Amino acid sequence: MEDKNNHNTTSSVISSAPELPEPDVQILTSGGLRIAAHSSILAMVSPVLENIMDRPRKHRTSERVIPILGVPCDAVSAFVGYLYSARCTEEQMEKYGIHLLALSHVYSVTQLKQRCARAVSQRLTIENVVDVLQLARLCDAPDLYLKCMKLVAAHFKSVEQTEGWKFMQDHDPWLELEILQFIDEAESRKKRTRRHRVEQSLYLQLSEAMECLEHICTEGCTTVGPYDVEPAKKRGPCNKYTTCQGVQLLIKHFASCKRRANGGGCSRCKRMWQLLRLHSSICDQPDSCRVPLCRQFKLKAQQQRMGDDALWKLLVRKVLSAKTISSLSLPKRKREEELRETMGGHALRTFRFC
Repeated sequence: MEDKNNHNTTSSVISSAPELPEPDVQILTSGGLRIAAHSSILAMVSPVLENIMDRPRKHRTSERVIPILGVPCDAVSAFVGYLYSARCTEEQMEKYGIHLLALSHVYSVTQLKQRCARAVSQRLTIENVVDVLQLARLCDAPDLYLKCMKLVAAHFKSVEQTEGWKFMQDHDPWLELEILQFIDEAESRKKRTRRHRVEQSLYLQLSEAMECLEHICTEGCTTVGPYDVEPAKKRGPCNKYTTCQGVQLLIKHFASCKRRANGGGCSRCKRMWQLLRLHSSICDQPDSCRVPLCRQFKLKAQQQRMGDDALWKLLVRKVLSAKTISSLSLPKRKREEELRETMGGHALRTFRFC
């Protein structure tokens, strides 16, 4: 009954086309159904069908028949109907989307192929994903192929239990290898992405610490500030930088630690030395900078060629990059610009502790 209904639908589409001559070609389906069609219409829409009809025939008087086998009759009827009307119903996509995808690929009907690929991708399930994946590879449908791969990777344990997976293991081991490689690469990408996010977060923290250090040394903050700036009364917690409190505690420890000497000392002192050196590597105004030891680190780097340290240069570039990204993504902070005094011998005496 469905074959008859679909055939009638196709016939109505053909008969309703204005000013068409009598059909001159027959489409033969697997069920023995013959669909009358016009060679001019088929040739205009499908270059493959055009080549088939242009082939010389042994008997010019014989009836022209084009067999389209291997798919349901209704799918062929829907396909021929699309060639005439460029339309395909959702019901037809629901029932014959996979078959129409194969037909549109074989006969080079690009628009139908794109629509079928989208429709099939919206109806993917764990049960049919392996079968659709095989079809997507055969039909050169990269978007559908990628979506299938992602679904398999996301639900691999469940997909492994399906009949489609077991059949693929027995008959298409190369596809199984492709899937396993895709999953492995996807996991590697996730690990790289997580690692990159952690590193980027660290560089952003260092970038903020550099700004915070300038903020403390220039205008002062809650408990630490320049020696020549009067402490503000009733100063509340710093709300400009999340790292401000930690940097202030580090400066106070650095100033009072008895183990500090020439860049040595405890781990917290070494961290402070690294912050000061990092600031000096980034600072472009060492002569007027109010951060302690900024100019001295610059001179020392020039004398000892510290700038040749590849890892340190990489760290400086990463922090500068993070600073640029932060300035582009966040609103600029409105801060007072103060003239920076030239400091002859920067040391910890330049700080005021409240």
